[in-house]
Order: sequence, then structure tokens, then C-alpha cells
Amino acid sequence: MGKRITIDPITRIEGHLRVDCEVSDGKVSKAWASGQMWRGVEQILIGRDPRDAWAITQRICGVCTTVHAVASVRAVENALELEVPLNAQYIRNMIITAHAIHDHIVHFYHLSALDWVDVVSALKGDPGKTAALAEGLSSWSGNSKHEFAKVKERLSGFVGTGQLGIFTNGYWGHPAMKLSPEVNLLATTHYLQALEVQRYASKIVSILGSKSPHIQNMAVGGVSNPIALDSQSVLSIERLLAVKEWIVKLNDFIKNVYLVDVAAIGAFYANWTAIGGGVMDYLAVPDLPLDTKGTQFALPGGYIKGGDLASIKPIKAFGDPYFRDGVEESVKHSWYKGGKGALHPFKGETIPEYTDFQDNGKYSWVKSPTFYSKPAQVGPLSRVLAMAAQNHAPTLKYLTGLLDTAGSLAKTKIPLAAVHSTIGRHAARAVSCAVQVDELANQWQLLVDNIGKGDTKTYNKPTFPKGEIHGVGFHEAPRGVLSHWVVIKDAKITNYQAVVPTTWNAAPRNEGDVAGPYEASLLNTPVADPERPLEVLRTVHSFDPCLACAVHVLDTEGRPVVQVKAL
Repeated sequence: MGKRITIDPITRIEGHLRVDCEVSDGKVSKAWASGQMWRGVEQILIGRDPRDAWAITQRICGVCTTVHAVASVRAVENALELEVPLNAQYIRNMIITAHAIHDHIVHFYHLSALDWVDVVSALKGDPGKTAALAEGLSSWSGNSKHEFAKVKERLSGFVGTGQLGIFTNGYWGHPAMKLSPEVNLLATTHYLQALEVQRYASKIVSILGSKSPHIQNMAVGGVSNPIALDSQSVLSIERLLAVKEWIVKLNDFIKNVYLVDVAAIGAFYANWTAIGGGVMDYLAVPDLPLDTKGTQFALPGGYIKGGDLASIKPIKAFGDPYFRDGVEESVKHSWYKGGKGALHPFKGETIPEYTDFQDNGKYSWVKSPTFYSKPAQVGPLSRVLAMAAQNHAPTLKYLTGLLDTAGSLAKTKIPLAAVHSTIGRHAARAVSCAVQVDELANQWQLLVDNIGKGDTKTYNKPTFPKGEIHGVGFHEAPRGVLSHWVVIKDAKITNYQAVVPTTWNAAPRNEGDVAGPYEASLLNTPVADPERPLEVLRTVHSFDPCLACAVHVLDTEGRPVVQVKAL
């Protein structure tokens, strides 16, 4: 048996994820991914009005808020076979893409870049050489000698006081850190600039959704945004023009900074294209509907077996039977009552049964989803590969461009197969972000053009029938496939299950004892220093874990869990 290491928590954004590894001969030989909080939101929804579910489910998380609202209303609309006005689709699509752009920028720069960038090393960087390097890669206005010198001075101030502030607790000086001081200074500067840029995406969500996080404009049947071009109190031309201005700013940063940085870091860490592949069955769903019924989409989705793009089987519409019938969840290795085998979400149960951490038994609050009985990786890599397999032109353009840039810097041709890796997930997220900022602009134009035709409708009123109906709502969220499953009887919810991206990826072993994507991706990962397992962090962080979505806490006694006071 090798050395056992436990990392808990493993995420920078919020905790609840524990990862255990056995390290033998300098590599991970076995891994366990464990969610450390109980999921209970489904139980809260039973007996409630289906029109209220979206407002409750988006409280699943303070990061992935919008996505649950979207999937929830789509689930109820699917059950009712309710169409959604075009304006509502376009407004939802703009919120979806702006939210995803915000998520991707924050993930790379603020949640995972520090796995690759040595901030302390940046203090040795020469601002002039850094500027020359940066200007040779892109035309970003923030790539100046003055800007890099200012950031270096700011970092020196942190170190001089003995406090690294937001850069505390990094594995600085770790042998797996390979970037030069100049590249580290470049990336650290962009880290700080990204803090400013990400606000533009959040502003777009706030304008269209009334607030962020936890938007307020969603409704079963559409959105609550009234449209009038000459009124200050509704969605006016002034607000739409402000949104357009922020889209331009986001586009500049994504194309001239984000894509370039990912290509550069990928080139310097080319060996990581052979690490962290894991599960290579990829699942993605189509999104950004372009019609009222959810049968035409701006972004395609589908299922890929074994990493073979030629095997793509498209998922074509909301409620597509191929997707609906293929999803099941097992609790064999999860802290829930089971014994019934893997269950379809319409029949899913969420009944807690805690034991303790059992290596060969139950060891996580996360369930184990499967697609036609097999684990599936979800997320930007799955999304980009599914779109590339269906010849989605913008995806192919940005994917080819990124691989070419990285290959030029690495002085070798990088094949498409390199994306089946830890670094490949970052590359795919950057490509996805570029596609989405283009689509955000397209959706803005579609909305403006449709309003120009005289159409201002944003809502269709739902009517609930007697008897039992079922609905599934899916959404290609920033972290991957999100689906909400609802059973409604006499206008009340009788069962509700949310199968979220991190449930797919952080799943413990399933009914057949097959490892989930996190666990599989960690096998054979090199670990230079088990006391500082940076390499494990790199691979897990590349999935962008968000355990608040996968597991939730509920006090069944009704006592307050937390109290917040405004002073």
C-alpha cells in the first residue's frame, strides 16, 4: 500500500469536497472523491407549487444561481408542454451566456490559475521583458511596461508586510511550477485585471435578471421583464445599449487575454496534456433555444463514446427521449438509503443514511449518475468536443486557433487529442467562453431585431392539469450538464431531483463500482511531494468543482443554520 493523503477542503471557492489518494512510486494509484454535506433541497420542494421551484432551487448555490432557475422553469415547462415567447428565450439566453462568461473568467484566473502560476516568482520578473512578451502575443491595452511595474510594486508591498493577502496559501516554489518570472508576472497582472473585467458580465446579469446573484425575473412560461423602448422602469433601449457596451469590453478581454493566457500556459505545461484524462465518455446538452418550443439551438449537444468524435449522437430538443431515458443515479457508495439499484430521477430518492468514510463502502453525500449505465464526464471539454464533432464553425475556429498558438509557443504541433487532459479542460473552457461571448452579442441582436418587429411579448401563462405529469429541464451550465426532474400531481410537486454537473464529475463509484470522472482522472497523476500535493489540485480544479450544487444541508428541526446581521 502506498502513502495515503487527504485534502479537505480542496476548492478555493467553497469547501465540502474531500479527496483521498494513495500515492505509490510517485503517482496516484487510487482515489476517492467525497462530498461532505448532505443534499436536502429536493425534500424542501415536495408539496410546493411548481411555479415556485425555480426561486428555491437557485438557492442551491451562491455561485451557480442562474443555472438552477433556468433548469427548473424548463422542467415545469416541459411537463406542461408550454411554449416560451421568443423575447423570453433571448433574454434568458443573454443571462445564461453572461453568467457563463463570468464563471469562466473567475474560474481560470481566480480559482485555478494559481495552481500553475507562482506569484512569488513574479517578483523577479522584469516589467520591460514581460511587456515585450505580452505585446508579442496580443494587442490588449493592459499589456504595458507601466502596468506590469505597478503590479510588481504592489506584490512587493504584500511580501514586505509579510502578508500575501489574496495570494496566501499557494504552493510557491513547488517543483511542479515551471513558468518563468516574466510569465508569472504577466499572469498575475491579468489575474488582477480579470477582477475588474468580470464585473461587466455580472452587470449584464443584474440588468436583465434584476439582481445578481439569484436573479428575480424568471417565471414558468417566460420572464417578467416588460419591454418598452421609451420607459426608464422596464427593459429600455438605454439599458440594452449599456449591455452592448459591456459585451464589447468582455469580448476584448476574452479574445486578447484569456485565450492567449491559456494557450501560453498550455505551451509551458505541455506535459500536462498527457495527465488527467480519466473518463472519456462525454455528455453535453444543446442550449440557447432559438424557437419557442426548444427544438432549435445556437449551441449543439450530444454524447461521445471513448473520446471518438465520430461517435457523436446528438441530443436534439428539450425532452429528447434519448437524454430523458438514459439518466440514472446510484447511491451504493453514497450516504443515502438504497438497495434498489440505480434509479431514474423521476423515481429518485434522497433519504440520508450516514455511516462513516468507508473505502469500499459508502463515502460521499454525492450520488453517482450514469448515462446508459456508464459514467460520463461533463463540462466545457464535453461541450466543446460535442460542438466540434457537429462542425460548429465558431467552436472549430477558436479551438484550432488556441491549439495553433500553443503549438507555436511550444515549437511543436499540438493535436486535438491533447485536450483529453487536465490542461485540455482549461483550453476547452477558454474556447467555450469565446464562443459564448460571440453568442451573447448574437442574442442581443436577435432580441433588438425582434422588438423592432413590434413583438414585446415575454410571458405565456401556465395552466396545470389534474392528474400526474412529468418534466425534465436541462441546461448546459458553465460546469456542464444540469438537469432538473419534476413530478407534478394536481398542481403540486410530488418528486424533484436535480442532477448537477459536479454530481456527474465528483461521483463516487457507481452501482458497478466504476470510478467517477474526478477519481478516474487522478489515476497515474505524478505527485512530487505528498505533503504538498499540487498536482492533485491541478486536475481536480480543472473540472471547476462546485460542491454546493452537488450536496446540500438541511436542518430537519427547522432551527436556523446561520444568522447574518446588517450593521
